[in-house]
Amino acid sequence: MYINNSIIWITGASSGIGAALAVELSKRGARLILSARRLEELEKVAKVCESDSVRILTLDLAQSETFSEKAEEARSFFGRIDILINNGGISQRALAAEASLESLRRIMEVNFFGTTALTQAVLPLMKAQKSGYIVVISSVMGKFGTKYRSGYAASKHALHGWFDCLRQEMYEHNIDVTLVCPGYVKTDITVNSLTADGQKFGKMGDAQSKAMSPEQFANRLIPKLEKRNEEIYIGGKEVMAVYLKRWFPQLLNKILKNTKVT
Repeated sequence: MYINNSIIWITGASSGIGAALAVELSKRGARLILSARRLEELEKVAKVCESDSVRILTLDLAQSETFSEKAEEARSFFGRIDILINNGGISQRALAAEASLESLRRIMEVNFFGTTALTQAVLPLMKAQKSGYIVVISSVMGKFGTKYRSGYAASKHALHGWFDCLRQEMYEHNIDVTLVCPGYVKTDITVNSLTADGQKFGKMGDAQSKAMSPEQFANRLIPKLEKRNEEIYIGGKEVMAVYLKRWFPQLLNKILKNTKVT
């Protein structure tokens, strides 16, 4: 298996999808570098990973000025970085007309600028080793939009544009790019999402509470990563909206207009 013995750097690894990926990848023999802001939570994840080859590197995606140094530190753990999984990010629960510019800038700084800047810091290392794999945990919101998520959807749409371009530029360097678009996953992303004034929403969304677990998501995702698919959609019926947006956009708008969104 490609995952076995690969060196994988995961951001947002302290909880949710990132933590579940860390545990499942460790079962498959990966050597891991786990990053997030919260050291104690990263240490908890490392303890349940089924591997002794786990390293912790604290990282704040809003502090892109540190990324060159962080990338070199990550490389120093095992001598290379085979796969970067850009998973860290924040969501939003606010009306577009009411969201403060400060909250929008925060979302873009973390979700878009943080992700692209960290990727830029890692690319020279992958180019030097003549191989690599960049994975971006985006969202179905990168393909369409709903109420209350304008800034979040904008950041995910931006990621798709940037990484689609990067993919074309990286073929000659043997570096692949995958955009992963989850639907609803039962994590704290809604709890931690930003309201109009930039405060935490503080509640679990109805759809999230009924969704698949991060562990289920990770187990569905990993086989697809091994195939290096360029785009991956995983979720429930909400994934159908991606195809409706492409082929029947007016129908999707009618459906969303009458759908309760939390």
